[in-house]
Amino acid sequence: MDAAAAAAQDMTAHFAAARRFMVDGQLRPNKVTDPRIVAAMLDLPREQFLPPGLAARAYQDEDVALPGGRALMEPMVLARLAQLLALRRGERALLLGAGTGYGAALLARMGAAVTAVEDDAALLTIARAALPAVTEAGSVTLVEASPAAGHSAGAPYDVILIEGEVPAVPRPILEQLAEGGRLATVLRDRPPARHAILVRRVGESFTTLPAFDCATTPLPAFLPGPHFIF
Repeated sequence: MDAAAAAAQDMTAHFAAARRFMVDGQLRPNKVTDPRIVAAMLDLPREQFLPPGLAARAYQDEDVALPGGRALMEPMVLARLAQLLALRRGERALLLGAGTGYGAALLARMGAAVTAVEDDAALLTIARAALPAVTEAGSVTLVEASPAAGHSAGAPYDVILIEGEVPAVPRPILEQLAEGGRLATVLRDRPPARHAILVRRVGESFTTLPAFDCATTPLPAFLPGPHFIF
C-alpha cells in the first residue's frame, strides 16, 4: 500500500471513530432513541457534506458555520428534530433549508421519500455530489428554490422539517401538510428564547407543542426583509 492509500485509510478510520463518539457522546445521552437515526448517523459520512476545509469539524457538538451565513446543524439538534417527526417508512417528507444535504440523507435513511429545497447554489453543489453515494436512487429530490415558500407542487407532505431557526412558520407552508401531518423546526419567538416545536395538522387546525430547548443558525430566507413570505 502506497503512502497516499495508507493516509486515506487512516482518515476513513478517523472519521468512523468520530461518528461513534458523536453517537455515544452527543446523541445517546440526549434522548435520541430511534434506532434508525442512530444507525444512519453512525454510517453517514458527515464530513462529505462539508467543504474540504471544514471536514475536520464535521462531528463537533455545535453548528458548523458555512459560507453565506448558513450552517450544518448540530448533530444532536438535527437528530432530535427528526425523531419528533416519528417518520413511517414510505412517508413523503419536505425538507426546507436543505443546505448541503445531510438532513435529507438522514430522512431518506429513515425511509422517507424526500423533497429537499435549497436556494444557495454553492450548498446545492455539495449536496448533489454527496447524496448519490449514501442514499438510494430516487429517494431524495433536490429543488433549487426559496425554502420560505415550501414546495406546493409536491404537496401534501406527511412531514416537513425546516432545518434551521425561524421566527415563525408561514401559513402557506403549514397548509402543505397532509391531514395528520407533522412539522418540526426551531422557533425563536421571543429572543433569546429558542426551542424546538412540533406542529400537527388536524383538518384546518394546527396545534403547536414545544418540544425541547435548543439553538441553531437562523435561515436567512425566513427572516424579515425582502425574502420573507407573508
